Amino acid sequence: MSRVILFNKPFDVLSQFTDKGTEGSARRTLSEFIKVPGVYPAGRLDRDSEGLLILTDDGRLQARIAEPKHKMPKTYWVQVEGDPSNSDLQILRDGIELKDGKTAPADVQFMNAPDIWDRNPPVRFRKSVPDRWLEITIREGRNRQVRRMTAAAGFPTLRLVRYRVGEWTIDGIKNGEWREVSI
Repeated sequence: MSRVILFNKPFDVLSQFTDKGTEGSARRTLSEFIKVPGVYPAGRLDRDSEGLLILTDDGRLQARIAEPKHKMPKTYWVQVEGDPSNSDLQILRDGIELKDGKTAPADVQFMNAPDIWDRNPPVRFRKSVPDRWLEITIREGRNRQVRRMTAAAGFPTLRLVRYRVGEWTIDGIKNGEWREVSI
């Protein structure tokens, strides 16, 4: 039977068990949180992003989750700088041109600020610059795609939390904790 672990990854943690960075670096890794042998991340979540990271010992499942060709939807809660209008978001819904080509259409909607953990360090706050939360669902997985999409639309990402991958969510999992699920 396959093992599947849902991990609510904190900010500033690498999506790997060892740090292959520069000698003497002290970056945090998954090994600080997960002591389960034989499981590996299915896909990546950038160091400066938070939320759902799925780990499994099943190579086929890992590929199905991580490979863009399977188009498994991934939903993000995104705090952006500025106050986009509905028409500003339409370019994300239609697909936006990035340096590596046009993205597939995304599902984008406004949302209230989610009731989630505080980030350490906190997102910079500027009284003169508004911010807004969006829920963005994509079905491809380019490098730093959501951040690049919001920046290209004129609304840089301040905070990015992956809420859902396929049917799995971070509901009920505290930041820095994990839960094993059966499939």
